[in-house]
Amino acid sequence: MKRREFITLLGGAAVAWPLPARAQQHALPVIGFLHGSRARPFAPYVAAFWQPLTEAGFVEGHNVAIEYRWAEGQFDRLLELAADLVSRRVSVIATPGDTSASLAAKSATATIPIVFGVSEDPVTLGLVASLARPGGNATGMNFFTTEVIGKRLELLHEMVPQAARIAVLVNPTNTANAEHTVREIKAAAGALTLQVQIFNAGSESEIDAAFAALARERFEAIFVAPDAFYNTRRVQLATLAARYGIPAVYSVREYVEAGGLMSYGTTIAEVFRQVGLYTGRLLKGEKPADLPVVQATKFELCINLATAKALGLTIPATLLARADEVIE
Repeated sequence: MKRREFITLLGGAAVAWPLPARAQQHALPVIGFLHGSRARPFAPYVAAFWQPLTEAGFVEGHNVAIEYRWAEGQFDRLLELAADLVSRRVSVIATPGDTSASLAAKSATATIPIVFGVSEDPVTLGLVASLARPGGNATGMNFFTTEVIGKRLELLHEMVPQAARIAVLVNPTNTANAEHTVREIKAAAGALTLQVQIFNAGSESEIDAAFAALARERFEAIFVAPDAFYNTRRVQLATLAARYGIPAVYSVREYVEAGGLMSYGTTIAEVFRQVGLYTGRLLKGEKPADLPVVQATKFELCINLATAKALGLTIPATLLARADEVIE
């Protein structure tokens, strides 16, 4: 059966359903899922989001429904997508691992519960009144990805101590995240007496152009900002770093699995799992104001030995000893 015929058939079936069956369908609580990136690369993390929901007894299509909204890297669409979820009167909005999506959801509603996963202090962002007692319609997890920017730069400096000029790649379309990264990286670079220069890239072609430019200008290392879009382009980023022979540090281990040199931060899957856990608790009647914000406590240092060898780097023994995972 062709896709168009199948959709037409579904539409006709909806019209033909008995009223009680249609009412039951609309009675299901609905999760609104909002994210700035693309769906396919995040499929494993969506599975992590569903794990605690399944354990709590929620089955999609049986006793809960979900509306996914992916901005496809167009962060300026998040407000529109958040407003759409609000207009559909979803029961809760989940925004795992995306600060911009969390801010968009908070701007769109002061009443629908929101479960966020953000990389910065949610009090400073205006999402909650306090970590212990959020006090409003939002709660979730702070996974400190941008909070440990200084530590990530220190690790890069330890890996490549001779590198004095560091390129910093940020996504200007992810405004809040980019601004925070630039602020933190400049402060950290000053403390380490390193020179940093910001390179903006918000698309695949702009990433290519940024790497070509920083290679021409002979930057000795690159700091890739934490960003949902960049995570979907991790193979491209790792490949370009290898092509130009530039040591790079990233925010999560998935980059290292893709061939990147090193990463330091929390795991994406854990952020999605925690947001799923709180989403289930809200669906069962708890209030976001009463659920304290969870703070990440585990940070992983991952190093790719093969990449280090290809770059001609000798990994300091002290750094290697502290690594949580070494990929050979």
